[in-house]
Amino acid sequence: MGFVVKDVPVEHPDFGKAFACVCQRDALIERQTARLRKLSNLDALADKTFETFQLSLHGLNDDQLSALRVSFDLAHRYALQPEGWLLFQGNYGSGKTHLAAAIANYRLAQGDRVLFVTVPDLLDHLRASFGPSSEVAYDELFEQVRAAPLLILDDLGAESATPWAEEKLYQLINHRYLHALPTVITTNCELNAMDPRIRSRMVDWHLTQSVNMHLPDFRRADAAQEPSAVSNLSLYGEMVFETFDLREDALPLDERRNLREAYEIARAYAEDPRDWLLFMGEHGVGKTHLAAAIANYRQARGEQAILVTAPDLLDYLRAAFGPSASTSFDKRFYEIRAAPLLVIDHLDLSNASSWAREKIRQIVDYRYLAHAPTVFTTTQTLEEIDSMIRSRLSDTRRCRIFALTVPNYMGGFRRTRRPQPD
Repeated sequence: MGFVVKDVPVEHPDFGKAFACVCQRDALIERQTARLRKLSNLDALADKTFETFQLSLHGLNDDQLSALRVSFDLAHRYALQPEGWLLFQGNYGSGKTHLAAAIANYRLAQGDRVLFVTVPDLLDHLRASFGPSSEVAYDELFEQVRAAPLLILDDLGAESATPWAEEKLYQLINHRYLHALPTVITTNCELNAMDPRIRSRMVDWHLTQSVNMHLPDFRRADAAQEPSAVSNLSLYGEMVFETFDLREDALPLDERRNLREAYEIARAYAEDPRDWLLFMGEHGVGKTHLAAAIANYRQARGEQAILVTAPDLLDYLRAAFGPSASTSFDKRFYEIRAAPLLVIDHLDLSNASSWAREKIRQIVDYRYLAHAPTVFTTTQTLEEIDSMIRSRLSDTRRCRIFALTVPNYMGGFRRTRRPQPD
């Protein structure tokens, strides 16, 4: 009772469908609103508003504070007029969920119907609807989710990637894409690792605004300054600019100039770290000292810096799969990928496994696209470096390459210098 069937031709999409009559419409909307709120996690996120979002945090540098302000402004504008899609990408604890919840809480205060749900929870609700004790049938629940006036999917990519889950998410996202329904998505994951069908819809710039939040974990008050578990920087505490030996009395003029130029490039980068810097040269010429000096300089100014050799980095990632690991692989991976300053020492993938090569490539590619400050050192020639990484390093708009041509500090075999013309 209370439903009507439209008098339409057989070929009409509404043929045979039951619709609530006018007398029942308000009651139906009220029930749907109550069900959406029950599905949502917003009661636990009631304090996540624009007013409680912190825009000034101790330890963040100017670039990070600017990124925080841009993210806040985009979220606030979207809350005022939710049209199209908004995609928040960033590492754990960077504020993505807070801003997404702030949008939801703002629209709720305006009387709108909003569904805010983490993706794993959503899939659990859909699975449970098949049970005999479910209050709502699967078809009805799925329709309410995919047609929600404003849908916020938190933590996309955290779900178990079963074929059923991937298909349900694709159906949901594809429906909202085709109808351009207001949707907010947060994710910690690489878009390249997602179902290509979903990714292609999420990155459609005609519909989606992307917000990249490359920020430390705000849930730890000391996150901007606490040393990373993977970083070896504490072992290089003495490697600062003040202790770097320019060997003014030990080198011929051309080598003194080369070493002096490397030193000045490193100092300038430390003052204003932008994009990438690559130091090349033989073992023991000072590459690691200069790279560590950059990291120590930034850390002394309150910025988190990670210095790690490529082999140690890979060991750190592999250890996440061990039974005694205290942090997940994903969290370790994004900690490295989104570090404010990352120094990868001894870059050499010539003997790396396909898995190791792929992980380093993913980190490098992410930081390349994000213009994230990164310093590399290597004993390889440019031609010997992994081809994908070499293509990024060779982009002179993003990377400064400098080769140190001085001899080993340890006084090993010294190259014979060609006689100079008079």
